[in-house]
Amino acid sequence: MENEFNYVVEEGRTYPYNNKIYGDAFIKYWFTHFASILIDGDYKSFDELKNLSVEKWTEIFLGTFYVKPNYVGRCSHVCNAGFMVNHIQRGLGLGGELGKKYLEIAPELGYVYSVFNLVFETNTASLKIWDSLGFERIGYIKNVAVLKGEDKLVGAYMFGKDLQ
Repeated sequence: MENEFNYVVEEGRTYPYNNKIYGDAFIKYWFTHFASILIDGDYKSFDELKNLSVEKWTEIFLGTFYVKPNYVGRCSHVCNAGFMVNHIQRGLGLGGELGKKYLEIAPELGYVYSVFNLVFETNTASLKIWDSLGFERIGYIKNVAVLKGEDKLVGAYMFGKDLQ
């Protein structure tokens, strides 16, 4: 997953990061609160996955998302999430399936509202997913990102959804 995340960072199209992250820094970023991983196959326990080779893991890893509080303290019932689909598996509808599962899990974790802070206007797949799942476009940030492959600054939408 770390390799896939760094692939996405290197693409420079969907996450705001300039630099790759490795090891403990990646684990802290992705797994501090809650993470779900979508894999291809019939695995009964995490123990079956622990000793897989990088090649095998790359083959069966389909996508993932994390859920965390978007704010601290008195506002920590509002969550944020990050999503990633294996670049080899894109275009199969996995992002939408991860989004649906997120909408099941986030309320079970005690969250009552979801906010996505930066969905770049050039990320049409993500925009379609959140629109189709009933999220509202609650804001727009003009000229927020310098993305690879774009000759001008790119804006981003903020999305919100009531989870109750």
